[in-house]
Amino acid sequence: MSATPAPSPALRRVVLGALVGTALEWYDFFIYGTAAALVFNRLFFTDADPATGTIVAFATFGVGFVVRPFGGVLFGHLGDRIGRRSTLIITTVIMGVSTGLIGLLPTYPAIGVLAPVLLTLLRVCQGLGAGAEFGGAATLLAEHAPPGRRGYYASYAQTGVQIGLVLGTSAFLLVQLLPEEDFLAWGWRMPFLVSFALIGVALYVRLRVDESPVFQEMARTKEIVRLPIRDALVRHPRNFLVGVGAHICDTAVVYTLATFSVAYATGRLGLSSRTALLGVILFGLTVIVLQPVYGHLSDRVGRRPLNLFSVVFVAVYAYPYFLLVDTGVTWLVWLAMMIMGAFGFAPQVAVQPVFYAELFGARVRYTGFAASRELGAALAGFSPLIGAALAARLGGAPWLVAAFLVGTAVISFAAFHASRESKETDLWT
Repeated sequence: MSATPAPSPALRRVVLGALVGTALEWYDFFIYGTAAALVFNRLFFTDADPATGTIVAFATFGVGFVVRPFGGVLFGHLGDRIGRRSTLIITTVIMGVSTGLIGLLPTYPAIGVLAPVLLTLLRVCQGLGAGAEFGGAATLLAEHAPPGRRGYYASYAQTGVQIGLVLGTSAFLLVQLLPEEDFLAWGWRMPFLVSFALIGVALYVRLRVDESPVFQEMARTKEIVRLPIRDALVRHPRNFLVGVGAHICDTAVVYTLATFSVAYATGRLGLSSRTALLGVILFGLTVIVLQPVYGHLSDRVGRRPLNLFSVVFVAVYAYPYFLLVDTGVTWLVWLAMMIMGAFGFAPQVAVQPVFYAELFGARVRYTGFAASRELGAALAGFSPLIGAALAARLGGAPWLVAAFLVGTAVISFAAFHASRESKETDLWT
């Protein structure tokens, strides 16, 4: 058997650019969720009781998802018109600046209702940037990768997302080592302010990445379309709907674990926030390790089998997950999160970058990818808010939240079942 050829220097730069760029941009997006679970209800919504404050904080978290489809359409349009690489540079600046500014915001006691208004506006900016970030990075990777290795190389876009989750959670874990008074006074701001420095790192890496050869060929042959979103809907209506449904389950899973579960473990079970955040970190590390494995496996067995397996596992495991968490035993809480990461989340998200890239033709790929995926994210992005509201109906118990996860798994199963195997797709057409 011949050895697998080493990646070219250009491909290595694209992999590094996707890994670092998505890690730093999704660090920005994830730290808002952690802050919403731990601190925003106490600093920006102080007129409400703690439970209501948490629900309102999660509502502002969900606002970012509402605008993500608009970001997908807007920046996807640019990505299909001016290039994948150039658009990613724009989104890097938007994400970094809006996140850093959150760290500078006065709180409710200082400026009253203007504080949550400004917080929500900056969350909107985050959502616009995030709406195009992943689609662009994954498209760039998939279009650079050799056909028989697309699943493996494209999986690194999603690996970067999980690194962002681990980095963001770790940042809050570190600042929580401060005395609580200092943490509430200024410590919570530090993870956001770090984003200003991270902009420079992300830009340095992304400016060294080559434009997609597929886009270069389109530009050379003048095959760029005027309205990519229109063409995506007209030429690929079935795949667009598949793309919307495909992203609902994994979105619900990750934000239920990374946000709702943190609030539930600390508020309902009385665990320390450090214990809960360590569980999220272990979840993220499990996914990081397994994503290249599942990406490689998808090149062998296909995208569809892994996607279907993953959502079925979520449906089967949703109730056992909360049974383990509800014990309040630290190692069982961590084990619950790691099992969900290994089998319910990692297969879906490892395959996701190449799966979406293969849904759409080259001329509308960025727009179709970003718009359909982010519309699915918008539908599931209020998962922490929904989880908090459902738990409140049962006096804090999580069983309706488990039912909600089962429901999202059913929706995504229908989407994956309707999809066609795509690993042999020619991305140049």
